[in-house]
Amino acid sequence: MKKYGIRMTLPEGDFLSSTEFLGENFETFRWFDSEEARDKALREMQRHMPNYRRQDYATQVLEKVEK
Repeated sequence: MKKYGIRMTLPEGDFLSSTEFLGENFETFRWFDSEEARDKALREMQRHMPNYRRQDYATQVLEKVEK
């Protein structure tokens, strides 16, 4: 069982949290076998994505979690 995770939610008031898109209670998780793997993935998820314009950023809230 994978114990270390990253919880992904949207910031309050984000346009994607409207009922037409993901909804105000949207959350999803990614699970990993070790803290090291989770922390590496978190760092990658926090960096600016190369396919985004320089002024655009992903609107997501990332949080470390454990089971």
